[in-house]
Order: sequence, then structure tokens, then C-alpha cells
Amino acid sequence: MLDGKIALVAGGTRGAGRGIAVELGAAGSTVYVTGRSTRGQRSEYDRPETIEDTADLINQAGGKGIAVRVDHLVPEEVQALVARIRSEQGRLDILVNDIWGGEKLFEWNKAVWEHDLDKGLRLLRLGLDTHLITAHHALPLLIERPGGLLVEMTDGTADYNAGHYRLSPFYDLVKSAVIRLAWGHAKDLAKHGATSVALTPGWLRSEMMLEAYGVTEANWRDATAQVPHFVISETPHFVGRAVAALAGDVDRSRWNGQSLSSGQLAQIYGFTDLDGSRPDAWRYIPEVEEAGRPADASGYR
Repeated sequence: MLDGKIALVAGGTRGAGRGIAVELGAAGSTVYVTGRSTRGQRSEYDRPETIEDTADLINQAGGKGIAVRVDHLVPEEVQALVARIRSEQGRLDILVNDIWGGEKLFEWNKAVWEHDLDKGLRLLRLGLDTHLITAHHALPLLIERPGGLLVEMTDGTADYNAGHYRLSPFYDLVKSAVIRLAWGHAKDLAKHGATSVALTPGWLRSEMMLEAYGVTEANWRDATAQVPHFVISETPHFVGRAVAALAGDVDRSRWNGQSLSSGQLAQIYGFTDLDGSRPDAWRYIPEVEEAGRPADASGYR
């Protein structure tokens, strides 16, 4: 349903970004996927996933994947990326801002005076500056044609984050600020017939999460023995299908400025995760986990 569409997934090396890039490709898009980890050089994450691997997965899914190494903290690199997209495609229909890079930087449940300051400030730069730099350079191309879509990726919905302190002041600020950022962009993009949304996955079974629990996607349910509420978790493809559904909705402007979740959109658009289920983590977490009820995803996926 997205044949001929040109997408940029900024931060698509792994996790949600990879799932989004692959599902946009499966829907027919040409997808530029960026990150700092390539087959020739790893980022400070020092992990095996690469942007070239993501591009290969896009191609295998039926789209066209184009990997470009970009540090989104360097404006000149982002500017060159957008110039390349303009030269090669002449358009940009979908921009997904999924740059993050903070998993090894935030310190759980530490006040600002306890948290390592350099790590916290680096987290802010990776989680916010990158999104603003990318928007600054890419949105002028996106708005040249009516109907463009900007997706700002975050963690948590506006409603949930408003009432919950998210791990540390640095993490909390980044994830809530991105939601506000999408709302602000919506005011500017609406004038050009484009749409901006904030989108969150639920409990994501990313490569790093699976590794942390010592499981693979094939046996992920084994992790529920140590973390029972992991039963509500979802693959990166689920939020990827949420983005594809938004991009394929001719009436997507109804969502402009809103904070959305993969589970919420699955109920509306009818897509499923790879196992055919529709996990709704942001309803499950307050109603089951935080309510002290036994782990049971019945009725929530």
C-alpha cells in the first residue's frame, strides 16, 4: 500500500527502528535507514546489528533498503543525507525519528544529584538534539508534497508519562519532551498538509531486551519465569506495522499532534504482531502490573 513512497528511518540499526524500516519496506516503500553501526565500524554500543543488515531485511521484505551511515548529532551529515534523498528520489513522504542511543547511559531510580552528569547530558543530546537536527534538515523536503508523515518515536504515552516518573530525570525529560516535540511539529506541519505524531511501542522485545533475559525470539516466553509481566511484550514488527498503517491511511491527519501507541492503533487498523496477537501494553501495565494483579495477558493481546 506504500508503493512509490520514500521513507527515512533515522536510527534504524536495531530495535523499533529496524522493525519500522522492515515493515515500511514490506508495504512497498523505498527506505533510507541510518545509524552509526556499520559492517565496518561499530558505535559505542559495540553491538553486532548494522544498518546494512537492516537494509537487507527491507529488501527481503519486498521493499528497497538503502543504508547510510549518519551521526544525527552532526548537522552537516544530516544535511548531506537529505541532499542525497532529494537528488536520488526528489521527494520524502515519511520521516521516522527513532534516534536514541541511551540504553547504556541512564541510571535507574537515581535523583539528578546521584546520576552521572556526563551520561545524563549525553542522553539529552542523543534523545533530543538528534531529533531537532533531523527535523530541521528533513522536514523542508517532506512538506514539498502534501500528505507527508512525521513519526516521533518515544517511550510511553502522554497520559501514562504525565502521571509516572520514568526512571530518572534525564530519561523522564527526554521521553516526555519528544511527545511535546511531535505536538509542536504538528502545528507547523498542518499548514503544509502534513501530519506529525508521537508513537510508542509497548514492552519491546528488542535484540538488547532478549539478550538481557537470556532468550531469543523463538523462546521469549521462557523469560516470563523471571519477569512474569513480560507476557505482554511485543516484537519490533508490531510498532513497524503501526507506522505502515498510519502512512497508508489517507485520513491520517486526524491523528495530527496526538500521542499514540502500537496497541492502540492495532485495535483501529486491525494489524497484528507476528504471532497474530494485538498486545496492548499501555493498558495492561496500569490495569494489571501496577494494580498488583497476577501476570495474565488475557484480554490484552
